[in-house]
Amino acid sequence: MGVPTCGIPACHSDKDSQSGSSKQHLSETSSLYSQPSLPSVPSLTSNSVNFHQSAFGAHHQCISTLKGHSSYVFSLALAGKFLYSGSANSEIRVWDARPDDVDSQPANFNVVVVAQGAMKSMVISGDKLFTAHQDQKIRVWRIGFDKTGHTYKLLATLPTLKDRLLRYLPPKNYVQVRRHKKCTWVHHVDAVSALAMSGDGSTLYSASWDRSFKVWRISDCACLESVGNAHDDAINAIAVSGDGFVYTGSADTKIKVWRRSSGKKKHNHYLVATLEKHRSAINALALSWDGSVLYSGACDRSIVVWERGAAEGGVAHMAVVGALRGHTKAILCLAVAADLVLSGSADKSVRIWRRSLNKSYSCLGVLEGHRGPIKCLTVALERYPDKGRASTSYSVYSGSMDCEIKVWQLSVPSSWGVL
Repeated sequence: MGVPTCGIPACHSDKDSQSGSSKQHLSETSSLYSQPSLPSVPSLTSNSVNFHQSAFGAHHQCISTLKGHSSYVFSLALAGKFLYSGSANSEIRVWDARPDDVDSQPANFNVVVVAQGAMKSMVISGDKLFTAHQDQKIRVWRIGFDKTGHTYKLLATLPTLKDRLLRYLPPKNYVQVRRHKKCTWVHHVDAVSALAMSGDGSTLYSASWDRSFKVWRISDCACLESVGNAHDDAINAIAVSGDGFVYTGSADTKIKVWRRSSGKKKHNHYLVATLEKHRSAINALALSWDGSVLYSGACDRSIVVWERGAAEGGVAHMAVVGALRGHTKAILCLAVAADLVLSGSADKSVRIWRRSLNKSYSCLGVLEGHRGPIKCLTVALERYPDKGRASTSYSVYSGSMDCEIKVWQLSVPSSWGVL
């Protein structure tokens, strides 16, 4: 296995005075710096509970380690029985999502694409794979099939040539992006750090270290809107609820809540609220299935839990209810499935949290075995309990800066019920 060649992402701080390479190195290495926890936010779990001995603990085992990447694994996405992974050296690999081997070595064919720029995020919609890159681009790939199996074709690089030509001449299409530089509003001008899909699958949202987020139409890859200067520092995470709220998490320690203006054909998102409890850069956001609970992870080692409250003027706001604590270093990624929340950390572990019907939380277990920080997570619900079983089964996939992906089988007691 080769030596990883790309830096560590997340707690990014953008400074105009720094050169591109030195800025990237400084910002990426800072993600492992853990900040003090949040004394003002009450804990929702008790550190005195030994989850390993608890009757409500989860049974888990690592069933496979997927090896082949020669650089940090930054992103994961599931599509049916296939798992896609993206790395710091721009490789996209595809794996059997249910491998049988304990120690899986890939065949050469599982390297499906070598792009440009470290891959920060990926999402899949139908037969399209969207990837976000360090080189300020979003790439769109079509997943097809032929006699030899899967095929992958680059459909577009966003912004598209059509978008660029349409915006090229009119001065109104240019925005200030640096002290002495302007660019058309359809361009990201720093690493694209995160992607999210709308609930209906019609639009793609991208967030960037350039402090903006953009909205793209899936059907023709057109840029519909750019919200510039959305934050005072780099945006590291974005999440979209089914009812149209957009959440952005930034290195400026804030989460901002946005909503699309109603009754207008043109996309126009406006600021609904600013959520301020974290005291360090926010690296990850995740939403419950119904959008009523937001989870945010930061360098302060805490996962803050926000719940949607009563509507004011027709708009519901998020309020903090407490924090999940247990990780010893920065939170780098989050994933949600049913009533479970999974968190990956720079402390090289994944924690499993469960929300009960009375809205309390318990840590059901800790997944350990990676040799580097956990940068990405995805989870799939495999089986609900039936007459012969009293547990719910999940498959958990964790990507790490040790260049490996681990596949975990998770069995969770169903005595609390699934939300």
